[in-house]
Parts: sequence; C-alpha cells; structure tokens
Amino acid sequence: MKQLKDLLLLGDPRLYEVCEPVQVHELPLVHEWVTDLHHVMEEIRAKYHFGRAIAAPQLGIMKRLIYMNIDRPVVFINPIFENLSEEMFELWDDCMSFPQLLVRVKRHKSLTIKYWDENWEEQVWSMENDLAELLQHEYDHLDGILCTMRAIDEKAFKWRDIQGV
Repeated sequence: MKQLKDLLLLGDPRLYEVCEPVQVHELPLVHEWVTDLHHVMEEIRAKYHFGRAIAAPQLGIMKRLIYMNIDRPVVFINPIFENLSEEMFELWDDCMSFPQLLVRVKRHKSLTIKYWDENWEEQVWSMENDLAELLQHEYDHLDGILCTMRAIDEKAFKWRDIQGV
C-alpha cells in the first residue's frame, strides 16, 4: 500500500507528464489504485488538515484517474470536461504535492464532467464553484499541469501557515 512518503513532490518530473487513459482491462487495478489514493489522502488530511481529492499521477500512477472524497467517495476514470463556463473566478489554490504553498489562479466557475465510474459505467456531472475548481485542479494533474503553471502573475504565491507540521 502506498503511503505519504510515496507522494510525488514539486519538482518530480513525473508530475509534468501527460497520463494515459485507463483501459477497460485495467479495471481490476482501479480498486487497488483507489485504495492507495484514499489512504494517502487520509494521511495528508491528518498531517496538513486539507485534501478533498487526489489525482493518480501524484502517486506515480500515470493513468487518467481522480479520487474525490468529500461527503462520499467518487472515482473519475478518463474524465472529459464539457461546457466550461466563460465566467471565471480567482482563488488561492493548494496542492498535496506542495502542501505549504498557495497559488493564486483563475478557474472556470462551472463545468460538466463526463467520466466512467469504478463499474465502467458512463457518468455525467454538472458542477460549479468549489467542486468545479477542485476538479479542474485534479484534471490538470492528468495533463502534467500544476497550479504553479496557472499562477495569475509572478506575485501569486504565498506560504500557508500549517500548525503542527
């Protein structure tokens, strides 16, 4: 089982790679990958007190897979964005791969995400605000894009004050 020490950190070249789609014959592996993602996300929550979702490449699993757990676990396999809103908003973004750094970015206010779930059933979910932002952040990981690359300007960085770290 993967652990917090397996989380790729800022500067690791794998974080900048574009991930391959999950193939249907890999579905038996998805459960194992999701278990690892869940476990590491729980460790992040315990240590840094944040974390709502994690992308597979953050653990070196170079597949188009996102795990989110806010009020219930959701597995996004091979997600595709549709209907990205023209309306944007700015926020301080954070990332498990550099937990003490915040980055000011712009994100679409709403979107629709089409994906396959862990049963290989197609799903469609329209979301807005914080969920839309969260999925845009995680989706970027699948394309080798970090929020540092989306900073609104050269002053869009600040340290997070994390107690007990």
